Amino acid sequence: MSEQTTTAATEPEPVPAATPEPTAQASGTAGGTAAGTVADAGDGIVEAPAPAPAAVPAPPKDRRKLFAALRWTAAVAVFAAVGTGVAYGITVPERTDIPGLSTEGDGRWTFPALSQPALPAGAPLPQGPDNKDGTHYAPLGGLLLPAPVGAKADDAVKADKDGAVSVDTFLEEYTPDTREKLKRSLEWDGLRQIAGRGWTTPDGTRTHVYLLRFHSSGFVDAFKGCDSNMQLNGVSALDLDDVWSKAKGTQMNSTTLDFPGAANFDGTELSVYQELKPLLGDEQTKIGCLRTGDVLGMVIQTRKGEVAPVPFHQSVILQSQLLS
Repeated sequence: MSEQTTTAATEPEPVPAATPEPTAQASGTAGGTAAGTVADAGDGIVEAPAPAPAAVPAPPKDRRKLFAALRWTAAVAVFAAVGTGVAYGITVPERTDIPGLSTEGDGRWTFPALSQPALPAGAPLPQGPDNKDGTHYAPLGGLLLPAPVGAKADDAVKADKDGAVSVDTFLEEYTPDTREKLKRSLEWDGLRQIAGRGWTTPDGTRTHVYLLRFHSSGFVDAFKGCDSNMQLNGVSALDLDDVWSKAKGTQMNSTTLDFPGAANFDGTELSVYQELKPLLGDEQTKIGCLRTGDVLGMVIQTRKGEVAPVPFHQSVILQSQLLS
């Protein structure tokens, strides 16, 4: 996940040839026309020359993968503001910031400003060079994607005030005949904690987000409850999300992603599935599986008719950024 850094302005030294640097715009867009300054010369008006435009610094090396990921994200759901250098450019639907998308809405949700919780003193970042296993030391509930603006809490995700969810509550997402086997797997395979959050948006889309923290990344890979063979309540057979896969295929030449079936950027492996037709009922379900270090994330969306791809992909990628 990228972090924006604001550098405090310093007062220029009184060197005759120096001119103050222009203040960066809050939107992160470089450019704009520099205006000359006007001074009173007593018997006339003298216009001082406009300051030379400041050089735009090259993006840091650690942001290059993020830029590639955001380019690919834009193709998936047409909602990432590519090139702005803002990690969470897909949280708000300001279409006027994206050329050619200044009129009709594309279905993106508006999320609160996202930020990762503070780490314990001395703890490394999940993707830091001194954290080979990608261990997350931040409070798990603080890494959950918040509900978008206008959504109502879904009480089906029975979480306490810190976001903690019991194993039995989590397993209610699965068919009854598979729960006991999955419960044994979680007990034997190093599960430490589960956090969850659920909400329903005005269009009827229900979203359940879960984060499962294990003792190490090896246990995350061993858990078989988030793949194309998972058996969720009321869900028929699953296959790869066709919109996600199509966008991935068209962008392979411009990114370093290595598939099939999953994306891997910012240290998070993403696998995205959709319920195949005929559906078991009148609702469709889509699932995003996120594996990063010692944490497995699941984003489950259900909606009458079909799950809209834009807010679903938006939710999956924002949750992956919080984990990475």
